Amino acid sequence: MSRTEIPTRADRIVVMGVLNVTPDSFSDGGRYAGLDAALDHARVMVAEGADLIDVGGESTRPGAQRVPVEEEARRVLPVIELLAAEGIKVSVDTYRAAVAELAVAAGASVVNDVSGGLGDSDMARVVKDAGCPWILMHWRGHSDRMADLAHYDNVVTDVRTELMARVTDALAAGVGADQLLLDPGLGFAKKAEHNWALLAHLDTFTSLGLPVLLGASRKSFLGRLLADPAGTVRPTAGREDATTALTTFAGLNGAWGVRVHDVGANVDAALVAAAIRSAR
Repeated sequence: MSRTEIPTRADRIVVMGVLNVTPDSFSDGGRYAGLDAALDHARVMVAEGADLIDVGGESTRPGAQRVPVEEEARRVLPVIELLAAEGIKVSVDTYRAAVAELAVAAGASVVNDVSGGLGDSDMARVVKDAGCPWILMHWRGHSDRMADLAHYDNVVTDVRTELMARVTDALAAGVGADQLLLDPGLGFAKKAEHNWALLAHLDTFTSLGLPVLLGASRKSFLGRLLADPAGTVRPTAGREDATTALTTFAGLNGAWGVRVHDVGANVDAALVAAAIRSAR
């Protein structure tokens, strides 16, 4: 199959719009589980400037339980097929090879794998055969146990080493280097201080020569940062300004793209960052 190029933009970093067709995602679970609601929301995000719609059928929030593969496929495939038929670029957020294979056949052009290939040994074959971009995220274990795995000697060094091991395995399986993107996995087996350290040393990852995606949108480490004087964590709906701040940071510091819920505000932030970079 001919290879699908990694999406890029000349004017700003790429903005991926999150479309969770799940009942239990941490921020918008249940809001877009219905087909019509999912399609309408995707169209709104595209109108606001989303370059990719990232469709996920299984929550990866901390503590989430797995769903059967058939249920995950049932949730995502109709959405992907209909969006792709409208000419909308779609990525599939899954770490099951069977779901990824069906999603690509339905029209998805990118596989966003939060396990970096560790969750399913057949994923490399699927990506190789499809010739599509593959986002490798840093991952240490499933959602129901990842909090217990947030232990590092040096989080920046350890995440870099573990991500590069995923790249090495992907290349050994025949996946092209030009298909690979990296994601340091903010919030996945990471404490707040780990997330901030990874952001502070983003250049450690952008210097590896592969595009880097950041997924910080509305995550709990932002809610903790924005806690009120009594220590009450800021709810997800109140974390958008912090998310757009990180999008500006990503755009100024060499990231390929961001994965966000509120597309319009983050497109604006990406344009601001690009204007500053171009004026340097």
